Amino acid sequence: MAGEIILVVDDEEEIVELISLYLRKEGYQVISSHSGSEALTLVQEHRPDLVILDILLPETDGIEVCRQIRKSHNTPILFLSCKSEDMDIILGFSIGGDDYITKPFSPGQLVARVKAHLRRDHLLEQHKEESQHLNFPGLEIDLLSRTVRVDGTLVPLSSKEFDLLIHLAKSPNKVISLEQLYKMTWGVDSNGDTRTLLVHISNLRKKIEPHPSDPRFIHTVRGIGYKFNA
Repeated sequence: MAGEIILVVDDEEEIVELISLYLRKEGYQVISSHSGSEALTLVQEHRPDLVILDILLPETDGIEVCRQIRKSHNTPILFLSCKSEDMDIILGFSIGGDDYITKPFSPGQLVARVKAHLRRDHLLEQHKEESQHLNFPGLEIDLLSRTVRVDGTLVPLSSKEFDLLIHLAKSPNKVISLEQLYKMTWGVDSNGDTRTLLVHISNLRKKIEPHPSDPRFIHTVRGIGYKFNA
């Protein structure tokens, strides 16, 4: 569904122009910024459907921009960075990022990721009127409000953490491979790189498991993937 507003934030003008060119060819509306502080202003003014955000920005960096956006918006955030170390990926996901692409990148791959995230958001919107609840001992999941309670306490999850939990919880006691779970959640093939998935599962366990190292709900099936213990 073209026409969505996408905010592109990067201090390199050539990268902004390249990304904007490819996105506009797909019918998206593109707004752009070269600084974190301006990006936050644009988020409030335009309420973009998706944000492509460089981590290394002047003044306010991408990590802080993501933190500020997450205080009031659930729009998908896709990080761009010249860094590829695992710690940068973990940090980006832990403060609410949904995806991560390392420079240099393929514009076609970036557009595919954008489409996948927006497609998932549209599907979720279509099901908002379906009041659904998944209840397990010590865990309550409200699909309508996209909220989770652990032993009665509301636990905030990122968009992708919630999606992962739903995919697992809707198929209790069924083993789902890493590749299947990645494609169900991100809408594209993992191409063998499942680090993104592993980091999100780790963060999810820390939030919903009483003892993350000995999980009650999300069990690892070695060499295959995960299953949800109902």
